[in-house]
Amino acid sequence: MPRVGLTPAGVVAHAVELIDGQGPEALTLASVAARAGVATPSLYKHVPGGLAELRRLVAVRVTEELAERLALAVDGLHRDAAAGALLGAYLDYAEQYPRRYAALPQAPQEDPELTAAAGRLVGVILTVLDGYGLTGEEAVHAARAVRSTAHGFASLSAAGAFRLSAELTVTRERLIGVVVGGLRGWPTGG
Repeated sequence: MPRVGLTPAGVVAHAVELIDGQGPEALTLASVAARAGVATPSLYKHVPGGLAELRRLVAVRVTEELAERLALAVDGLHRDAAAGALLGAYLDYAEQYPRRYAALPQAPQEDPELTAAAGRLVGVILTVLDGYGLTGEEAVHAARAVRSTAHGFASLSAAGAFRLSAELTVTRERLIGVVVGGLRGWPTGG
């Protein structure tokens, strides 16, 4: 019988807390069970697919969290303000949760729930790009450029790659400015 109060969402919450503290490589059923105060086999009642399913559920949650953060950041904004807020929110999330961000899948997955979450994330980006008149293939190219820039900066920053003495927040703001300026001049394809 499942532990009272423990749900699949609760198991995922324990897994995310574990990742936040120790990194995605520390995610095991035994470590999540210990955190939840249950025996490892008990987790299968909540996550029947075991560790693979738990990793999938964590990926869905992290993708949905990031999509929600971006959507909230750009709500009511247009063009440059929206693009700047989008990039800022993306980088803020990765900075606030660097280990959780590392659990974010970067390649398409054959999973309907994860595909839907990724669709919401990309949808926010495409909505911002629509403000620049970018649609169709040009919007796809621009979305790739925005995502590559945000992910690259977030990943390098989280890895401690930026060790020169110049203030990192200045670099971040200038990078956002470069992307926003680039979107202004992006070909609309029309």
